[in-house]
Amino acid sequence: MKVSQERTLHTERIYQGRLVGLRVDTVELPSGRTTKREIVEHGGVAAIVAIDSENNVVLVRQYRKPVEMVLLEIPAGGMEPGEDALGCARRELEEETGFSAERWEELGFFYTSPGFCTEQMHLYLATELRPAENAADDDENIELVRVPLTSVPELIASGEVCDAKSIAGLLIALRRVQA
Repeated sequence: MKVSQERTLHTERIYQGRLVGLRVDTVELPSGRTTKREIVEHGGVAAIVAIDSENNVVLVRQYRKPVEMVLLEIPAGGMEPGEDALGCARRELEEETGFSAERWEELGFFYTSPGFCTEQMHLYLATELRPAENAADDDENIELVRVPLTSVPELIASGEVCDAKSIAGLLIALRRVQA
C-alpha cells in the first residue's frame, strides 16, 4: 500500500508560548475519513557533543522540570528566531559551558517526536575547545561534568545518560571520532 499525505482542512491555533505552540489540524485521511491531529510546534534545537584535548566529553547536569529529575546531558538549546542551527550551537556551548570551539562538524538532525511535534534536533561535534570570551550564563542552573569519551557506552547502558538527544549525539560522535 502506498503511503499518502493527509490533507489539512482546518487549523486551529490553541496556544503560543515562548518555547512552543499548540495547534489542532482537522485532516482528511486517504480513506476520506476526517480526524484531528494535535501538533506541538517548536522552533528547533541545536545540541553539541564537545570533546576537549584530553578526549573528555563536556556534559551538563541540570534539573528538568517536565520529568522532575536532574539529568546528565550534552549541552543544547533552542534556536532564536532567524538563528541558524550552527549559530545556536556556538551560542549554547558558550552559555552553558563557558567554552567555544575552533572546529565544528555537523553530525545530522532528527525529529524528536514526529507523531505530534515539529521539533528538529540538530547535532554538532565541537572540538579544539578553549575558554569563551563571554563567560557562561549565570542564569543557567548547570553543573559541568567531564567524562572520558571511552565511558560513553557505559553511561548510556547504565541509564545515567537517558535523554534521546544525548544518546543519539554521543553515539554518533563516538562512531565519528573512532572512524
